[in-house]
Amino acid sequence: MTGVPLIIAFVVAIVVMIVLISKLKVHPFLSIMAISLLLAILAGIPLTQIPGVIGAGFSGTFTSIGIVIILGAFIGAVLEKTGAALKLADMVISVVGEKNPELAIELMGWVVSIPVFCDSGFVILNPIRKALVKRTGTSSVAMTVCLSCGLYIAHVFIPPTPGPIAAAQTLGAGEYLLLVIGMGVLCSILPLIAGLIYAKIIGRKIKSADELTGSGETVKTYEELKAEFGKLPGGFNAIAPLIVPIILMALSSIVAMAHWEGAAADFFTFLGTPIMALAVGTVLAIVQLFTAGKQKDFYNLTNETLKTVGPILFVTAAGGVLGKVISSSDMVNFITEHANVLQVMGIFFPFLLAAILKSAQGSSTVAITTTAGIVAPLLPVLGFTAPVQIALVVMAIGAGAMTVSHANDSYFWVVTNFGEMKPEEGYRTQTLMTLIIGIAAMVEIFILNLIF
Repeated sequence: MTGVPLIIAFVVAIVVMIVLISKLKVHPFLSIMAISLLLAILAGIPLTQIPGVIGAGFSGTFTSIGIVIILGAFIGAVLEKTGAALKLADMVISVVGEKNPELAIELMGWVVSIPVFCDSGFVILNPIRKALVKRTGTSSVAMTVCLSCGLYIAHVFIPPTPGPIAAAQTLGAGEYLLLVIGMGVLCSILPLIAGLIYAKIIGRKIKSADELTGSGETVKTYEELKAEFGKLPGGFNAIAPLIVPIILMALSSIVAMAHWEGAAADFFTFLGTPIMALAVGTVLAIVQLFTAGKQKDFYNLTNETLKTVGPILFVTAAGGVLGKVISSSDMVNFITEHANVLQVMGIFFPFLLAAILKSAQGSSTVAITTTAGIVAPLLPVLGFTAPVQIALVVMAIGAGAMTVSHANDSYFWVVTNFGEMKPEEGYRTQTLMTLIIGIAAMVEIFILNLIF
């Protein structure tokens, strides 16, 4: 099956998967794997190759994010165990005040995601989110949506995140990367506002599992927790397991952008990979655990962390299988071959193309890089030749690449599971939020395109 029938089959498959998960209560892992297998058969992938495609999608997800999730979750567990997460929450509140926790966590995520992948960033910052929920009594769902929103916007807009920097290079904007960064910051304004507003609205309608079990005891629970720890860790000790990995990843990005070479560059590149950066953070977290006199909890903490992240990893890997099936089918080639139909749409063309690819195969980075490759030779036809115009094309691709995040996106499962929400609640929060901020971003980009 190819062409339009394949796209129709994909849409039907996604609808069936959503029904299986949300209405029939079939476990997401089984639902996604079953739909992936069915779609692979319908797409005409040779039967002898299907097992290899499924295996590659499953293992590829573990390769890219599996260890990162485990290490990040362990760091978060240590921060909670030692009281460091509560200390960080107090530090944030002292800066922004108790009335603006949603804005605080959104901006925190936005800054962190500039050098760090949004998946890793959510895992790293989730302990602070949870502590802020207890500290302020704010909706856990609203805080989850705000954190996800801030991380996602920077992830698709602002170099040195791999997606936008690759798009800038492909479209010929590599020589004026600072302009692309500045445009990314500018184009973040409206989606950040839209995401914040939606988070506050949906936070009043949906309750996460932690809110349902702890309803009515938020402030008391926070104060009791502080009393249990006695003296909380110092500010530097509390933030080191989080900030050091972020700094290492940022240094690695700077080395890549500057095209530095040599032993020192290789060393920073090595330490700046998400796995190694979080490994350093894990070592610092272990030191914090021993310093707090809780070394006896080391083994149990590790064991509980592995039990917690296990379901997340397997569902995330299943989403990777679905994405691999799509990329192995003829769908992407069909969209590429018929891209000329969308050219009349101007600045909306790269947005729609990226949105189609994002929704189809799940990865924002793949959607960005693929769309950039398709759009690059069409820039003169579309009338985008000036540096500012090309930078806006990069932004339009980024806006499309976050529209929308659903079951075939690993980030969807990271946010849903760490936010303690059911899959159907994930569609109403994460999926709908990415649709809203994607449209909001495109509105701002369209206005800027009229000006420039």
